[in-house]
Amino acid sequence: MDPDAARTARASLDLAFQISSILETGLDRHTLSILIGLCEMGVSPESLAAVVRELRRRPEETTTNSNVV
Repeated sequence: MDPDAARTARASLDLAFQISSILETGLDRHTLSILIGLCEMGVSPESLAAVVRELRRRPEETTTNSNVV
């Protein structure tokens, strides 16, 4: 990747992370970078959002289910 493209990619990720932080998504920079990359490869953003929501819900279900005797 040439230096200008790398700089532009970094600036875009920084902006996306700022928006993510304002919206309190809880996504870290690395995760956000992966999600953006998947979108750029054609994965549906709505599908990715559904997966993130499901993965966030799973630890709660695991904790709740392990406390049931």
